[in-house]
Amino acid sequence: MPGPQAGRPRSRSAAPERAADREPDPYDVARNIVLRQLTMAPRSRKQLEEKLRAKGCADEVAETVLDRMTEVGLVDDEAFAGMLVRSQQATRGLGRRGIAQELRRKGVDDELIRDQLDSIDDDAERDRAVELARKKVRTMRGAEYVVQQRRVAGMLARKGYSPSLVMSVVREVLQESADED
Repeated sequence: MPGPQAGRPRSRSAAPERAADREPDPYDVARNIVLRQLTMAPRSRKQLEEKLRAKGCADEVAETVLDRMTEVGLVDDEAFAGMLVRSQQATRGLGRRGIAQELRRKGVDDELIRDQLDSIDDDAERDRAVELARKKVRTMRGAEYVVQQRRVAGMLARKGYSPSLVMSVVREVLQESADED
């Protein structure tokens, strides 16, 4: 006479062992990598492609997963670029060239970069450059005019402001500083 456990599997751990023996679905693995990356910080499609490649995902699997993520709106290079432009302007005070360089480094398409740079207001960019220059000049009280000019111009140039804007802002801010003294 069979016992009360007749028909049941002998071990409850047998089913999990069989599941562990199976190869994980490469699409699930890629999807989890992408979701984990997007949870940490916004990423461009190019950055996600590179991460998937580094983790050993096949190119066709990565492309399929990223296409689906783009379709549902989780991967959106235009939104990513817009967010990056706003944050780089606000936090680092970057000019157009500096922002373009940052976007290229993150793998954003050149056409999308041009569109984003066209959306930057000239007056707002100038105002940021003036603000940065004033802050720099305040730290150099007592330094010679030529030294102040060189340091402020260098700082603005490194941040990606155009040479014509740099020289205009430097003259304006140093004139203001001289008038205050």
